[in-house]
Amino acid sequence: MSLKEQYWRYSLVAIILLLGILIFFQILPFFSGILGAMTIYILLRNQMLYLTEKKRMKRSIMAILLLCETILCFLIPLSLVVWVFVNKLQAINLDPHSLVAPVEHVADLIQEKVGYDVLSRENIDTILSVLPKIGQVLMGSISSFAINVVVLLFVLYFMLIGGKSMEAYVNDLLPFNQRNKKNMLHEFNMIVKSNAIGIPLLAVIQGAIAMVGYFIFGAPSPVLWGFVSCFATIIPIVGTALIWAPLALYMGMTGHWGMAIGLAIYALVVIANVDNLVRFMLQKKMADTHPLITIFGVVIGLSLFGFMGVIFGPLLLSIFVFCVNIFKEEYLEGRN
Repeated sequence: MSLKEQYWRYSLVAIILLLGILIFFQILPFFSGILGAMTIYILLRNQMLYLTEKKRMKRSIMAILLLCETILCFLIPLSLVVWVFVNKLQAINLDPHSLVAPVEHVADLIQEKVGYDVLSRENIDTILSVLPKIGQVLMGSISSFAINVVVLLFVLYFMLIGGKSMEAYVNDLLPFNQRNKKNMLHEFNMIVKSNAIGIPLLAVIQGAIAMVGYFIFGAPSPVLWGFVSCFATIIPIVGTALIWAPLALYMGMTGHWGMAIGLAIYALVVIANVDNLVRFMLQKKMADTHPLITIFGVVIGLSLFGFMGVIFGPLLLSIFVFCVNIFKEEYLEGRN
């Protein structure tokens, strides 16, 4: 290769990297929508291929129909869950005394047992200073969610239209031999399907079982906390303990120690074991992912990608391990 050709090659690589980094940071606010489109494309891919290649349907019409299916099967149920959650919040008695009295009671118990004044002037000032920031974050999250839904549908449409030609283009760019390409794409598909199907299913099952426990042991607002428990399953290691542990503590401090201990035992014996059983059965059935990859992948993914990090965090960590194994097999062991 001549000096001029080397100059052309490395200059082209530098231009691609610089423009790629610039574009990446510009589309970062819409990254959740793009990742969501990739996830749903993988779930709908076989259906699209069946309709267009075997049934000879027009690709653009099938893409629109599958977008409608996405709205009906994914977006509308998610919106209904949010709507029910908001209704449950609105159904709570908003009388100031009824809301403040339990807090004051718990604060008095803490001061009596520990000697720490939870409702001191400094703590109240800190809480009041944080509340506007929480409101801003919530409003920003709602607007970001709406924008990313539009991005998801827009990107998904063109991914469905592109189909196999898009996949072939990506396949040609992967820096692996054919065997490693096949293995990596298979692992990519399995992990995305496993997390996209398994995590919502686990959340529904565990939230329903937690709700039953809240009803049995007389926890306040069991339906509301059951919904919140569904979302708490996303958080690795801790999970629903973020909900049932404070509930049990509150029930005990308000004088219902029998019910509080019963709820804690139910959570440790039933809820925790259902989490472990269902989570690892799904992982073994759909993608044989090591539990540590799942746990640390979710932690990394949530900080990088937001909610979609639940799916793409473990995938990112799995691809890293996959590339390390390729390097070990192809270069280290090959040299030996």
